Amino acid sequence: MDGWNYFNYFTEIEEYFWKKRGAHLLVSPLDWAIMEAWQKAGVPLEVVLKGIDSAFESYQRSKRGASKPLKSLAYCTDAVLQAAEEQQDAATGKAPKNAGVAAGEPFSRDELRKYFARNIARLKEAAANQFSLQPALTPRFGEIASALETSATLLDSPGTLDLEDLERRLTILDDKLHALLTSGAPEELLLKIRREVDGQVALYRRKMKAEQLAMVEKQYIQKRLLEEFGIPRLSLFYLT
Repeated sequence: MDGWNYFNYFTEIEEYFWKKRGAHLLVSPLDWAIMEAWQKAGVPLEVVLKGIDSAFESYQRSKRGASKPLKSLAYCTDAVLQAAEEQQDAATGKAPKNAGVAAGEPFSRDELRKYFARNIARLKEAAANQFSLQPALTPRFGEIASALETSATLLDSPGTLDLEDLERRLTILDDKLHALLTSGAPEELLLKIRREVDGQVALYRRKMKAEQLAMVEKQYIQKRLLEEFGIPRLSLFYLT
């Protein structure tokens, strides 16, 4: 997989799903949570697309498929999981699935600098907005913004930029943000989001295995907390 596709993970899946469905459809918070669960689980892009193909073929053969379009990626979870298991079985002795990701630079340095600057500004803005509401969170947001500024200095290093190492740094900061928001969010907000996710996944519980469901619920809650606090995702997966 080339670097551009690797870091365009969400956009590629979204556009592919649209094409298969035959119409543009706003991707729901649940669909984003599902894509993020696949990404976190390390499911390669080509495996996700293969699973989507399989899910559509199965759906179109069903009675429901003759009259109603497939609306959500939730219908594809089993097929994607099966495709991932088949890929793992076939990949024994082969190179790691993300080999070569850092071989080139799919993004310009200027594009990356703008991305970092935008995220640093949003973190500082979130810290300012929460100063009176959640004062304990403000210095923690500041610490993460400072760490992001330190990572941004790597963009000025000579030679080829090691995107894999940069992504590791950003993933660590993303994880810190998730932990901070989960522990610091008001109980009423967490309850509100939990009710949302329960309503979103109610129709699809039978389509997901327990571990899939748990990961999707976790990603949904993380995404909604970020939205509520106005916090950006830092990973390069979200650059575009």
